[in-house]
Amino acid sequence: MRPSPIRPLPAFVFRKYTIPELWADGVVHISGVTLAIVGSILLLVFGPEEPATYAAVAIYLATLVLSMGLSAIYNIWPISPVKALLRRFDHSAIYLLIAGTYTPLMAKSGTWWLLSTVWAIAIAGVLLKLLMPNRFDRLSIVLYLALGWSGVAAYQELTLALSATVLWLILAGGLVYSFGVIFHVLERLPFHNAIWHAFVLTAASIHFAAICTAVA
Repeated sequence: MRPSPIRPLPAFVFRKYTIPELWADGVVHISGVTLAIVGSILLLVFGPEEPATYAAVAIYLATLVLSMGLSAIYNIWPISPVKALLRRFDHSAIYLLIAGTYTPLMAKSGTWWLLSTVWAIAIAGVLLKLLMPNRFDRLSIVLYLALGWSGVAAYQELTLALSATVLWLILAGGLVYSFGVIFHVLERLPFHNAIWHAFVLTAASIHFAAICTAVA
């Protein structure tokens, strides 16, 4: 009896964007990386003095810069086997950014049970993206959204620990992220990638403002 052959991982077919689309997306990404780096430096210099809060903020900022940086490199890189590898890291970093964004907020509210759960799922998502690329892509979008909205499970604790301004900013950022997914999946729409990443940059900026307000 012959052993069944090992099935290779499915290859991802990259869409070929027009030059204007690539330029628009590049501008969005360069803006995102610049804002992430400058904002991180300012928050680390003028941020909270309490060690635990500072550490939580540093974790968030590390995931923010990592995600923005990898997204920029991946999306700007020309179509090649290297781009396929970068896609794994880019999608993995999204899980880390979600968990990183929650870290200072949940640390402040003391919801360690949910924070540990979020990080466990995020790490599992990273492993899934790295070891099984190009599979479950649609499912991954659902998992991103579910993980992003998981803070609802700690609604009571968060409302007691965070101000109304912070809560509204968190909600606004989540809605912007979620609405932007529509443009991510509309791949035939011209400039859909640049529009999607503009939503990501806007939502990330709103959440940055929320964290700055929360730890001030």
